[in-house]
Amino acid sequence: MKQSLKNRLRQAPYRKRLVAYLLAIVIAGISLLFSFRMSQLLQHKEMNEMALWSFAMERIGESAHNDPIVFQIIHNQKIPYILTDESGRIQRSHLIPSKVVDHPELRMKAIMKLARQNQPIEINTPRSGKYILFYGNSQLLNWLIIFPYAQLAVVAVFVIFTFVTFRIGKRDEQNRVWIGLAKETAHQLGTPISSLMGWMEYLRSQPIDQSAVEEMSNDLTRLIKVADRFGKIGSETTLTETNLNEVVGSCVHYFKTRIPRKVTLTYNGLAMAPITVRLNGALFEWVVENLLKNALDALQGFGNIEVILSEDHDNAYVDVRDTGKGIAKSNWKTIFEPGYTTKTRGWGLGLSLSKRIIEEYHDGKIGVVESELGSGTTIRISIRKS
Repeated sequence: MKQSLKNRLRQAPYRKRLVAYLLAIVIAGISLLFSFRMSQLLQHKEMNEMALWSFAMERIGESAHNDPIVFQIIHNQKIPYILTDESGRIQRSHLIPSKVVDHPELRMKAIMKLARQNQPIEINTPRSGKYILFYGNSQLLNWLIIFPYAQLAVVAVFVIFTFVTFRIGKRDEQNRVWIGLAKETAHQLGTPISSLMGWMEYLRSQPIDQSAVEEMSNDLTRLIKVADRFGKIGSETTLTETNLNEVVGSCVHYFKTRIPRKVTLTYNGLAMAPITVRLNGALFEWVVENLLKNALDALQGFGNIEVILSEDHDNAYVDVRDTGKGIAKSNWKTIFEPGYTTKTRGWGLGLSLSKRIIEEYHDGKIGVVESELGSGTTIRISIRKS
């Protein structure tokens, strides 16, 4: 019950934000509907006014255009129109530029445009015969027609912006939680580590097999490194000139005495000339150990692991190659995403943290360079040389 209450309290800020976003979308939706309705009403109003003038012309002839009431209705609404006779000659026009009216091609384009906006009206006058009224939308109506789409674009930008902001805020908060958890873990490990160091000194003074004590000391040293790594998460990372051969070799040496008997682990770096790079030893060792653990999980107690150090003019490379089950090519990038895991391979947060350590802290690269189902996998770390 207490845990459930904590979860609800933790989720409350996100729910409030979500409610605020939904409320904003609802308000924007109502505004859009209102704008569409207003444009429809104005369009109907203009159509009725043009129909009224047409009706007046049919009843009292062309003089209806000069009637002060009709003139007031038509000209105050700023409705563009072209009035032609049966043969297509223009009789009157309003709000149509003279250069358009006087140019046959431009005039025809203008008439076609007006016809697309509104259905032309046929007018049968008692004296002058048949006329055709082509009319368009007023400028106000055109603005009202466009306005909902502009609103829609603004709403879309707002929704995208708020969604991205929400995701970034949530991710930042999660990162702060993980950083706090890591630092608290390092702090909590300090007490048992100090106690174990005291017990190690006591065991060294006792008449017992000191080789076992030495192995226990190695494990304690490893535990101190782990605590140190957790303490460095979220802090500014200091890079120093380091012999890459020795850093990788230290990880390999630690694993060699702790792997199953049917697993072979080899490393070529100690026989090579030293390769100097700028790195944080504790964090880089964490990455190499992560790759070695994943390789061991892939072997399931039987097979080979090769750690291969190489270089070119600009970069140094650390390849961890195993003869395990391999990875489907569709998952080569997915395995580095946070939370991705499988029961058989054990991929989890370790690889996502490794990617962050290499790419963000060391400005390097890490990825699968070769893998085939049933044959094994090679993951490569690339880092610039000093």
